Amino acid sequence: MSRIGHIGSALYRGDVSYDFVGHRRWWYMISGAIVAVAVVALLVRGLTLSIDFKGGSEFSLPQGSGTVAQAQAVAASENIKDAQVTTARSASGSTIRVEVPNLTSHGNATFANALAASFGVPQSAVSVQIIGPSWGKAITSKAVEGLVIFLLLIVLFLSLYFEWRMAVAALIAVLHDVVITIGVYALFGFVVSPATVIGVLTILGYSLYDTVVVFDKVKENTRGLLAGSKMTYSQAANLAVNQTLVRSINTSVIALLPVASILFVGPLLGADTLKDLSLALFVGIAAGTYSSIFVATPVLAQLKERQPEYRALAKRVAARTSAPARSAAPALAGAAAAAATAVAVPPVEVRPASGTQRAQPKRSGPARRPGQKKKR
Repeated sequence: MSRIGHIGSALYRGDVSYDFVGHRRWWYMISGAIVAVAVVALLVRGLTLSIDFKGGSEFSLPQGSGTVAQAQAVAASENIKDAQVTTARSASGSTIRVEVPNLTSHGNATFANALAASFGVPQSAVSVQIIGPSWGKAITSKAVEGLVIFLLLIVLFLSLYFEWRMAVAALIAVLHDVVITIGVYALFGFVVSPATVIGVLTILGYSLYDTVVVFDKVKENTRGLLAGSKMTYSQAANLAVNQTLVRSINTSVIALLPVASILFVGPLLGADTLKDLSLALFVGIAAGTYSSIFVATPVLAQLKERQPEYRALAKRVAARTSAPARSAAPALAGAAAAAATAVAVPPVEVRPASGTQRAQPKRSGPARRPGQKKKR
């Protein structure tokens, strides 16, 4: 069995364990700091929306006739701000796409002529596509509508399958992942496109899936927990996190490898089409793995420990744990007193009775031979 297999078996049996739930304050502080940075980035910098949301014009021309820097220089010479230049590869070859804000018909024609002159191609080689802002508004409203419906279904499903406290904890974890993912786009200025919206909606399902797996193990470990006094709810929940830890890490790594290849290797090969989708998936999967371990389960344990029955269970567990120490204290005190008495009492000298001859101690040294006189 591999080393990871040994670690996974030890975690599942409880031989090796890390107190994720007990250190929840540290995880709350880390998550709070990340979420705060994401919110500040959203409020200060905002999101960089593609023309699919705000409307504009898209110019496409063959890449072999020029470079991205050359297209950016043309946009700057025409006093066009916020121009976004990207490359795309298709079966027909590589193309350069230039997205600019809304221009008039004369402005579109002038910019197309400037690109054709700079790249040395006929004007017919420059294709122009005008996108209105109404289509982007429709996408935005549908995305928000889908997000709200999804969150409501989360609360309903988890409340029926588990309980409402698990639904609340899972909802907090999902919102945590969404805010962090959107905050990364705002912080680093990544362009938000329709593919980004699809990626964000996809990571919601992944984050929920990982959380449900952990919660299902928590439910199994806490079944019949109130009937005894072996462990508290937090301890049982922490055991569930350790038991599913290796599985969560393996699943996340397997899911991140193809997404990372699309995100990091794809642009090197000229495949930028799925970059927006893969970026949202990469950030969301990483955040979902973190939240299922460090956010969802600690929040659930904190909510459950507020119930009176689980407070009483915690007191019973504490009393059972401290009982052996109290019973061992008198025995240890008696042993210490006996040892002190043995040290304090001096040895008693036993004298022989009158009329008896005291035994002479043997002298050391060589024995005398017969006939040898005693030296004075």
